Amino acid sequence: MSEIVEKAESFVSDLLQNRLDPRFLYHNLRHTQRVVKSTKELLNNHSLGDSEDEKLLLAAWFHDTGYSKGVDNHEKGSCEIAETFLKENGYDEVSIKDVSSWIMATERYHQPTKLQEEIIRDADASHFAQKSYWETTDYLKEELDKLDIAQYSNKEWRDANIKMFRDEHRFYTDYALENWQEGKERNLKQLIKEKKAEKEIAKKEALKAKYKSESPDRSVQTLYRATLKNHLKLSDIADTKANILLSVNAIIISLVLANLIPKLDNPSNTYLIYPTLIFIVFSVVSMVLSILATRPNVTSGKFTKKDVEQKKVNLLFFGNFHKMDLDDYEWALQELVKDKDYVYSSLTKDLYFLGLVLNKKYKILRITYNIFMVGMIVSVIAFGIAFRFFGPDRMTF
Repeated sequence: MSEIVEKAESFVSDLLQNRLDPRFLYHNLRHTQRVVKSTKELLNNHSLGDSEDEKLLLAAWFHDTGYSKGVDNHEKGSCEIAETFLKENGYDEVSIKDVSSWIMATERYHQPTKLQEEIIRDADASHFAQKSYWETTDYLKEELDKLDIAQYSNKEWRDANIKMFRDEHRFYTDYALENWQEGKERNLKQLIKEKKAEKEIAKKEALKAKYKSESPDRSVQTLYRATLKNHLKLSDIADTKANILLSVNAIIISLVLANLIPKLDNPSNTYLIYPTLIFIVFSVVSMVLSILATRPNVTSGKFTKKDVEQKKVNLLFFGNFHKMDLDDYEWALQELVKDKDYVYSSLTKDLYFLGLVLNKKYKILRITYNIFMVGMIVSVIAFGIAFRFFGPDRMTF
């Protein structure tokens, strides 16, 4: 390494370490050292001569020193710092102009016209092909934010990088194209892969949100589920109560027919005819009412397409479709699930008519239990009166 390059390294290192705004997380000494290293790699594969190599290394060291003066026109600032330093160290004017020219070649949209410009531009963008790209790009994003230059979301920053890779940046030298292009393509593929993955996640989230917005709220689901469960439980209780009455009265009538009726043929037992008749009548009425409480209603079991289109039919109750063809019912059910309001309406109707059925059952059951209770009381009184006043020995109790 020549003496002037060593002095430049010392000068630039001190400048970027001590006089550069700490908010420059990317355009700092580490970036400059990386560019110098890449410049050396390119120079080792191009025979430009010692003088040209020296000037390119000087341009690499000074190319971002202008950031110490500010962000705007930092390339010109870098040229001014380089020119002052080189003049103080007796560097010749022609070489100084070359160094400044190559520093200016690092401007973003500059199109190189010489090999030296191609080398410095490839070296300045060498991180695009390196594994450290992911770290350096994060630093640059944060730097832009801290300096109030631009703020990017992760998605916006990734898209900006993809656009840079595809549309703006290119490697110029043969060495870079042969050795660095593959790394750049690999990093670009990773960027695209992340973008696709994010799109898939966003798509799934949107679909999830859509279904969530279209599906009932958890509290609504709980409301319908709990209410339906309670209705069915109450219906089971009503059927059980009716079955108990049926069983009890059946046993009573069986006992009466087997034990009491045969004794009525005896003229001495004629006083038992009316109490027995009362007893049997009340038991039979209780049985009939119990059967009425549990007897199912017969429905038409059919609906029309017009009923479905006008949302008049409740497709959740079997009594409305048990005579329909499978194809017609499948079509109707598909129409139902398309319309959230129709689903709610059907569930509500189902609960409502279950409630009506329960009301009818419990009304009949209440009447049945009252009749059974009154019948037992009247029958006992009738037997008591018969034994007291018409019995053979008129026995008292």
